[in-house]
Amino acid sequence: MKYLFSLLLIILGLLSYSQKSEVYFTKDISSAGVLKIYEKIKSEVKGKRIAIKVHFGEDGNQNYLSPNLVEGLCKLTNGTLVETNVLYVSRRRYTESHIQLAKDHGFNFAPIDILDAEGDYSIKTNGTHYKEVKVGRSLDKYDSYIIFSHFKGHGMAGFGGAIKNVSMGLASIAGKMALHTSTVPTIKNEKCTKCGACEKKCPGGAITIEPNVKIDSAKCIGCGQCIGVCKDGVFGVAWASVSKPVFLERLVEYAEAIIKDRNVVYINVLANISKDCDCVKAAGKPFMNDIGILASTDIVAIEKASHDLVDKNHKCKDTFLKINSVSGKNQIEYAYKRGLGNKKYKLIKID
Repeated sequence: MKYLFSLLLIILGLLSYSQKSEVYFTKDISSAGVLKIYEKIKSEVKGKRIAIKVHFGEDGNQNYLSPNLVEGLCKLTNGTLVETNVLYVSRRRYTESHIQLAKDHGFNFAPIDILDAEGDYSIKTNGTHYKEVKVGRSLDKYDSYIIFSHFKGHGMAGFGGAIKNVSMGLASIAGKMALHTSTVPTIKNEKCTKCGACEKKCPGGAITIEPNVKIDSAKCIGCGQCIGVCKDGVFGVAWASVSKPVFLERLVEYAEAIIKDRNVVYINVLANISKDCDCVKAAGKPFMNDIGILASTDIVAIEKASHDLVDKNHKCKDTFLKINSVSGKNQIEYAYKRGLGNKKYKLIKID
């Protein structure tokens, strides 16, 4: 019965998207261009507490979007820049150093809120892969979200745009663990110094260190805390434990649970388009010219329009399949099937 009800909801969602969604486009990749295109979608931004989801760029990454692009938008909306901590060990894993890195990269003109700084909570959902998703505890603090995304390549997802910026970007560390893996963390016993920090901090009591480090899979709750606690790099992420098609569907289901019943709009910036995510320390150089900025209230339409523009400019049917050996278009297709938005869109040039 639950399955039939879910199917009915999806069908009704698809029917509601029979008309073309509006996607606005400007070639003006500047703060002024952002403000100009935001005017077209601002009516859907409600309330006084506005969160602007950005990516601050990994330490050493050279392709992340210039903070100047979003500065004017922050000031106009009195917005707060939001992010969550990452799963792997870097400055972006820990709240204090994450905020400092953001400021070092020029994001020093607005408040910064790391949404899972105080932990996380679960949102119930009805996906194929998840019955709940784990997000930053402060997610509900804001009335509206502006998802400000750098549209570029990604090694596992084909491309990273609005869907990934919502799902991976607003998931807590435990949520990122649930997205990326289907097993317990990997272990390198040769690195262990027997300090015992992991054993003491493990909330599930799953770790023992004598005679060798072991994780009891029956007790492991998938929080990923051991990865961040260990200073010796004993624990790692089992990246290869999830197939790419499943990973793409997981991204969509996380995004679905997060945006449901929220005021959310989307801005994609098609600039510095590399094969790599902004999480990569030494990302590859951009492989094509900058294109412009898109905005929409429809997450599927903006992703489809962004990909279409990249393909047109690169003269390729599936650019990121060619570049990263995985088709990110499966994100778009699955999001459409889940009723997140419309693949049919009208591109409205505002220049």
